Amino acid sequence: MQGAGKAAQSRDAARPLQLTMKRGYEVLRDPHLNKGMAFTLEERQQLNIHGLLPPCFLGQDVQVFSILKNFERLTSDLDRYILLMSLQDRNEKLFYKVLTSDIERFMPIVYTPTVGLACQQYGLAFRRPRGLFITIHDRGHIATMLKSWPENVIKAIVVTDGERILGLGDLGCYGMGIPVGKLALYTACGGVKPHECLPVMLDVGTDNEALLKDPLYIGLRHKRIRGQAYDDLLDEFMEAVTSRYGMNCLIQFEDFANANAFRLLHKYRNKYCTFNDDIQGTASVAVAGLLAALRITKNRLSDHTVLFQGAGEAALGIANLIVMAMEKEGVSKEAAVKRIWMVDSKGLIVKGRASLTAEKTRFAHEHAEMKNLEDIVKDIKPSVLIGVAAIGGAFTKEILQGMAAFNKRPIIFALSNPTSKAECTAEQCYKYTEGRGIFASGSPFDPVTLPNGKTLYPGQGNNSYVFPGVALGVTACGLKHISEDVFLTTAEVIAEQVSEENLQEGRLYPPLVTIQHVSLKIAVRIAEEAYRNNTASTYPQPKDLEAFIQSQIYSTDYNSFVADSYTWPEEAMKVKL
Repeated sequence: MQGAGKAAQSRDAARPLQLTMKRGYEVLRDPHLNKGMAFTLEERQQLNIHGLLPPCFLGQDVQVFSILKNFERLTSDLDRYILLMSLQDRNEKLFYKVLTSDIERFMPIVYTPTVGLACQQYGLAFRRPRGLFITIHDRGHIATMLKSWPENVIKAIVVTDGERILGLGDLGCYGMGIPVGKLALYTACGGVKPHECLPVMLDVGTDNEALLKDPLYIGLRHKRIRGQAYDDLLDEFMEAVTSRYGMNCLIQFEDFANANAFRLLHKYRNKYCTFNDDIQGTASVAVAGLLAALRITKNRLSDHTVLFQGAGEAALGIANLIVMAMEKEGVSKEAAVKRIWMVDSKGLIVKGRASLTAEKTRFAHEHAEMKNLEDIVKDIKPSVLIGVAAIGGAFTKEILQGMAAFNKRPIIFALSNPTSKAECTAEQCYKYTEGRGIFASGSPFDPVTLPNGKTLYPGQGNNSYVFPGVALGVTACGLKHISEDVFLTTAEVIAEQVSEENLQEGRLYPPLVTIQHVSLKIAVRIAEEAYRNNTASTYPQPKDLEAFIQSQIYSTDYNSFVADSYTWPEEAMKVKL
C-alpha cells in the first residue's frame, strides 16, 4: 500500500496539485480549470468528467499546435481576435501558453492594432461577458456589484469609460475590449495571475451618434453624463474597490478623455495605488526609446530640442518625464522645459495664446503664433520630433527631409495608434531621411531594406514594455502610491535591455520575445527602490527579491487535479470489531 502511495506521489510530482470542489460540466465550463483533452483518465474519473470528453488524451503542446492551425486558417485579424478571445473564455492556461509561444505574432492581435478594430466591431465580436460593467445608474450600489465578481483576491484592475479609445474616439461600452486586452498582456508579458485581474467598464453613456443608433450596441443608449454625477461615480468606485480588495489594489486608468485623465490622476494618485497608462505608460516607453537613441546620437537628452505634434495626455506625459530625465542629468527644471515645444490643433503653443489649459501653459514659450507644422519644424529646428495627435500622415515628405537637413541623426517617433493614425510609416521615415532617421512607432511596422541593402527593424514603442512590469513590481512589493520616479526607473531599465546589436538593426526597444525578462527586470528594480525608500508594504523584505518576484509569476503549464491521496500505517487503519 505504501509503495502505491509513493508511486502516485512521484507520478504527479512534476505538476502542482490544484484542488477544486467543482465536478462534472462545471469543471469543463470554468476557463480557470478546463484543460480540454489534456485531462488524464484518472483526473476525468475523479472530477466526474469521464465520458464528457472524447476518449483521447492530448498534451498541451499538441493543443497549442491545433490552435495555431486554426489561427493560420483564418484570413482576417478580427476573426483571429475572436478565435483567441473564445479560447480565453474556454481554457485560460492554453490561451496564455499560445500567447507566450510567439508574443511578437499574437500581441498585435490581442492588443494594438487589432484591438482597435475589435472595439469598433465589439457588438459583432461579443461572445461572452468578461469583467464588470458598472453604469452611472448603479451609484450607491457599486460595493454590492463588486461582490458579484467570483474572485475574492484582486490585485490589479484596468478601468475605462470608453471616451477616448486609442485614436478612435468615443466608443462607449465597446471600449471594454481595451481593459480585457490590457490585462491579457499583464499576464502574458508580466506574469500577473489572470484570476487576480479585473477589467472594468464604467458606462456613463456615449456621445457617438453612430453607436446610439447601432442595434448591436451593448451599452447605455444616452449621451454621456458629466459633472458631479460622474465624479460621484468615480469616487464611489475607488472607495468600493479599495474597501473590498485593499488599498494596495492597483487601479490603472485607461482611455479616459483628456479633460478627465489629468484631473483624475492628480485627484487620486496620492490617495490610491493608481496610474494612467495613456499619460505615464506612454511617457515611460517614449523616454525609454529616447534614452536608447542617445547611444546612437552620442549626446545627452538635455542637448536635444523636442517638438511634439499633439498636446494631449500622451504628449504632456512624455514631456513631463523628459523634464525629469533632463533634471537627472543636472539641468534645471526651467532649462529643461525650454527644450520642449508643442503643437496642438490650433498651432504652436506659445505664451499669450488663448484657451490654454494649465498643463499646456507649462510648455508655452515666447514665440510668434504659427499654424503649419512644416513651417514650425523649419523654424524651431528640433532634433526630436514626436507624433501623438492621431493624425495619419502628419509627418510629410517635406517635414522628414527638413529634419534630415539640420540633423545628422534625426529622432522621429510616430507614436499614434492604430496603424492608420501613424504620422508616417517606417519606410517613409528611412526613405526621406536617407536612412539616417532614428525611428520608433506606436503600431508595428515591417522591416525596411535600404538602397544599400541594409535591413532595419523599426522599434515599436508599445506600452506593453511598461505596464506589465510596473504591475508585477507594484503588486509584489505592495507599493501604496505610484510616483513618477517609477516610470523614469522603468524607462531606464527598458533602455538598458537594448543591446548594441539591437541598435545596429534600428531597434530602440528590446525584441518582444524578451518582454517577460524585461518585465521581471522592471519589477525587481521597482521593488528594490520601494524597499530602499520605505514605500513598500510587503514585509518582511524578501532576501532575494528576484527569486521572490519570480515565484509570484503565473505558470501557463497545466496543474494536476489528481487527489492528494496517501496511506496510513497498516496498524492505524485496522478496523476495530
